[in-house]
Amino acid sequence: MTHTIRINRLLIYLILILMSIFYLIPLYVIVMTSLKTASEATLDNIWNLPSSIDFSAYKEAFSILGPHYINTFLLVIPATLISSILGSLNGYVLSKWKFKGSEILFTLLLFGMFIPYQSILIPMVTSLQKLGLYNTIPGLILVHAFYGVPITTLIFRNFYAGIPTSMVEAAKSDGCGILGSYYWIILPLSIPAFVVTGIWQFTSIWNDFLLAVTVTGKETQPIMVALQSLAGSQVTYWNLQMAGSILAALPTMIVYIFLSKYFIRGMLAGSVKG
Repeated sequence: MTHTIRINRLLIYLILILMSIFYLIPLYVIVMTSLKTASEATLDNIWNLPSSIDFSAYKEAFSILGPHYINTFLLVIPATLISSILGSLNGYVLSKWKFKGSEILFTLLLFGMFIPYQSILIPMVTSLQKLGLYNTIPGLILVHAFYGVPITTLIFRNFYAGIPTSMVEAAKSDGCGILGSYYWIILPLSIPAFVVTGIWQFTSIWNDFLLAVTVTGKETQPIMVALQSLAGSQVTYWNLQMAGSILAALPTMIVYIFLSKYFIRGMLAGSVKG
């Protein structure tokens, strides 16, 4: 019996290792190509190791993408904070201060998660033009902040559903209103949910292309849109494009590497409590 268990475990490990290798093949190609010279980075040479490590592609890519890095951080941080705070307030009201029609409102709000970007492009552009925010970072912040409210509301509502209502009732009896109860009771307990929504919104907004390419102009483009500037018109420099891709993906990779355990804890906390 023990021998059979060991064999099964070895088979599972072998399958997982093979799947990991298969999954990491694209990353290998990207990294190795980015470390090659322009003449060496060809399709015929794609699987080979670089003859010598060359970081010139990273230097050139960063010189082009540097300003767009700043644009992206100016976009992602405010949009993430706004959508998380609005989602927290919505989740608090919809879970602890229910009113007539609150469930219908919550259901309608969740429909926003399933509205494709393509269907709102024309009214979105028209609205931003009338507000004077088209081709600006604040305009894109506004779009992402409100487009992220449905998912952040869902996460916070499920999380707050596990907080005993008696705590809010006790705050009421002490004279706290709706905002006082939120500030003194709910907000200090919301760190796991804020971590989840923060990571989710940060990566989603950072990786967005469609809304960014539609709303922003040449000078205000986030980094994912600016990546297309690395594509040559006649000659393709694969090392430059691969280096740019790594630089563009690096912040989200760092976020997941260092904060993934908190993301999982936050998700589990919401699911168990909810």
